[in-house]
Amino acid sequence: MKILAIDSSGLVASVAVLEDDVLLAEYTVNYKKTHSQTLLPMLDAAAQMIELDLNTLDAVAVAGGPGSFTGLRIGSATAKGLGLALGKPLISVPTTAALAYNLYDAEGFICPMMDARRSQVYTGIYRFENHEMKTVLEQKAMSVEDAAAELNRLGGPAILLGDGMAVYKEKLEELLKVPFSAAPPHLSRQRAGALAALGVCYFREGRVCTAAEHKPDYLRLSQAERERLERQKAESQTEKRKDGSNGTDS
Repeated sequence: MKILAIDSSGLVASVAVLEDDVLLAEYTVNYKKTHSQTLLPMLDAAAQMIELDLNTLDAVAVAGGPGSFTGLRIGSATAKGLGLALGKPLISVPTTAALAYNLYDAEGFICPMMDARRSQVYTGIYRFENHEMKTVLEQKAMSVEDAAAELNRLGGPAILLGDGMAVYKEKLEELLKVPFSAAPPHLSRQRAGALAALGVCYFREGRVCTAAEHKPDYLRLSQAERERLERQKAESQTEKRKDGSNGTDS
């Protein structure tokens, strides 16, 4: 089995190729460039280094969300384009699950946190049992306070990772009452190698879709969509006030 994995859900851009139990290539960059500039050149460079024939792939795994709206769209478009061109299925892997898989077989609760702005994080809670990752809390957007409260409720030690953990480190240190630690730098951000490994598990379970069917799971509306709805709400309230005033005058 040969899987190409793509993750551009956050600040990190990462691609990897996994064949059976061997990670053939992984190219990860966390720098000040947009994924539209980096992703395809990274994929091309990795493919050339291992002389990859894309037609030999069994599937394309992609970070399915949540994350950066722009990053998810770029990753999704790249994966869909490859899937359509090659006639290969896509494996949509939840972003926080792929992050948690960086810490395979770690003890305790694993809590990835991605900065979602507005004092919120995209997060989920996972743990390993008998070498299999279990979902304790499905990924969602929530406040840092609620995320900490959930870990406190569970009561066990936790490992935190992701860019949200770095952003809200001081607040988390104040809020958390359970023992916790931070994942080391080489495991604390998105890695396509982990996404590919978890993607293989999903593939074997039949959790695949066609390229045409795939769409990212943003978990919440984009800023532009939220602002549009707020404008519509304000305009609606203004119209209601005008109608009420006209009714009183008559």
